[in-house]
Amino acid sequence: MSALAQRTGAVNLGQGFPDTDGPHEVLEAAVHALRSGRNQYAPGAGVPELRRAIAAHQHRFYGMELDPETEVAVTTGATEAIAAAMLAFVEAGDEVIVLEPYYDSYVAVIQMVGGVRRPVTLRAPDFRLPVDELRAAVGPRTTTIVLNSPHNPTGAVLRAEELEAVAQVAREHDLVVVSDEVYEHLTFDVPHVPIATLPGMAERTLTVSSGGKTFSFTGWKVGWACGPAPLIESLLKAKQFMTFTSGAPLQPAIAEALMLGDDFFAEFSAGMRARRDQLCTGLAEIGFDVFVPDGTYFATTDIRPLGFDDGLEFCRSLPERAGVVAVPHQAFYDDVEAGRPLVRWAFCKRPEVIDEALWRLSVLS
Repeated sequence: MSALAQRTGAVNLGQGFPDTDGPHEVLEAAVHALRSGRNQYAPGAGVPELRRAIAAHQHRFYGMELDPETEVAVTTGATEAIAAAMLAFVEAGDEVIVLEPYYDSYVAVIQMVGGVRRPVTLRAPDFRLPVDELRAAVGPRTTTIVLNSPHNPTGAVLRAEELEAVAQVAREHDLVVVSDEVYEHLTFDVPHVPIATLPGMAERTLTVSSGGKTFSFTGWKVGWACGPAPLIESLLKAKQFMTFTSGAPLQPAIAEALMLGDDFFAEFSAGMRARRDQLCTGLAEIGFDVFVPDGTYFATTDIRPLGFDDGLEFCRSLPERAGVVAVPHQAFYDDVEAGRPLVRWAFCKRPEVIDEALWRLSVLS
């Protein structure tokens, strides 16, 4: 869809990347690292100052106690952390529970390791977790739950009772939870709570996050995983033969970013909330049925009120019809019918870009 936007000159509300860079002081930290010789291989687990900064961040925001030497690993984005976790924890034939719709890399890596995915579908309009379906998805070969909250693409943030339901299932069946929390600082109406902070979950949870979404440096691909030493050790054994290491001069810069003051995190969330409201209000005025997200920087709409019923066809024709690009939900589902009328829009763009997109989309109303 991004290639389609570039080819047609459409406004890209499809792929989730900001159209402005992150904090200037973080950029300068990367420049300093480049110029001061931080350009050779970093340690496989990550540079020490970044591992310390990640541990400090987890304590600062969530009260988690982590040993940066043994319970933190730096990865090439959150995507590599998820892939390494699947390689480390899932054997051929093992079943993995995944919240559907799901970020597309989950499907790919589960297939690559020979696992079997068991989707639990979050359904419109509220995209809440169906606890009975979660329990029913557990079988004798289930070993792992892949959790994503704040959730891409729906923008749902799991409530306390939903997290406890997942935790109860994991404890009862001795499952590992891989928790993708890359949008942890992008919640607007419901606070983010790492599932690792719930009773009995720290010892069975790998928490994954990234500097890309929080600091608007998605191209740097600096992510991390936190968890008990045995899980981190297993992940690093897989990572050793993937990238081994990457982004040496960018790692100390992300360490600086994680130590930014509380004002940065509050202002970042507030700014993205304003853009959420700008886009969602505009889409509703055009006539879409809008599901306002609790978190992330994606909003979902049902296109049927405007006379369309297939999101894939709608998105393919949208650049020519209105000069805008979006992403069809059905790309994220096994249950294609559940996602067929839904379309995802990214609001991590400058306000004037959102206004331009809304003006172009007004031809649909």
